[in-house]
Amino acid sequence: MTVDADFSPLRTERLTLRPLGPEDAAQLHRLINDWDVVRWLSRVPFPYPRELADDWIASTHKQRAAGEAWHLAIVGHENDKDVLVGCVGLMLEPGERSAELGYWVGRRYWGHGVAAEAAGRLARWGLANLDIDRVVANVLEENDRSAGVLRAVGLRESGKGEAHFLARGGRLPVRLFEGGRDEILGPFTEAEPLPATPASTAAVPAADGKPLLLVAACALVDTDSRVLLARRPEGKPMAGLWEFPGGKLDAGETPEEALIRELKEELDIDVSAACLAPFTFASHDAGKFHLLMPLYLCRRWQGTITPREGQALAWVKANKLTDYAMPPADKPLVAMLRDFL
Repeated sequence: MTVDADFSPLRTERLTLRPLGPEDAAQLHRLINDWDVVRWLSRVPFPYPRELADDWIASTHKQRAAGEAWHLAIVGHENDKDVLVGCVGLMLEPGERSAELGYWVGRRYWGHGVAAEAAGRLARWGLANLDIDRVVANVLEENDRSAGVLRAVGLRESGKGEAHFLARGGRLPVRLFEGGRDEILGPFTEAEPLPATPASTAAVPAADGKPLLLVAACALVDTDSRVLLARRPEGKPMAGLWEFPGGKLDAGETPEEALIRELKEELDIDVSAACLAPFTFASHDAGKFHLLMPLYLCRRWQGTITPREGQALAWVKANKLTDYAMPPADKPLVAMLRDFL
């Protein structure tokens, strides 16, 4: 099996999603050269020539290397062997912060939830790792089965349109679907604040009666006046958004103590309270609770910054911070940092 060194396979309970290799061409051709499969796909001809499988697989590596599209094999397990069952892909839409989701599964594997499992996994990966905020898709108007897959992934029907179906030789009506982080990853919900106790600073009722969750954040600034941003990894609320390192206060902690702990846990650096300078704060209605987030500046630390939670890191000039998608609570802090730095 050939797997790109620059792309780690994605896994679900039953499936592996990995780059296609030349050895997949014959099985891919057997699965897709089927009118019952192709009739629902807009970009696939019928009959499907055997040599086209080789050409298309080669093109997927070029597109992925160019950061344009991620087409992956859906691999299941049958009789203790890995078996190609279909393909799933995300294609960036030029000039947009969105990607189009597409997939197909061989006929013999229909009815087992394979498409929803694979498409959902890739959609979540895309939101966490690509510079997108939305996943879009379309299905032939009468394709209720595929519409159900998209709803299971978290996309909602957003309108009607038309698409050219190569195998059918013309434009046909389609149903449009789209979904963002809230729909696909679930709405942002922090852990429930601790019950109000004398030892807890995290659950004081706000003026509107909601619990007040206290979170400390830190803008680490290097000698070139660049600010460190960390990308929330897949599996966390708001995955894919960039934020200032930090986290919730544990019971009895001061904001400075919480930051010293969080910066060690997240980035493996040691920071003293004397090097944390209070700068500003954010106040944000997060739905079930109100978020209060003091932001500190830090220019001195010990150790080498290391992403210990699998998060991507970026050193960013203050005037470029707005180029990075951030959680709502972090956004108001950017203008103040830009003016200060």
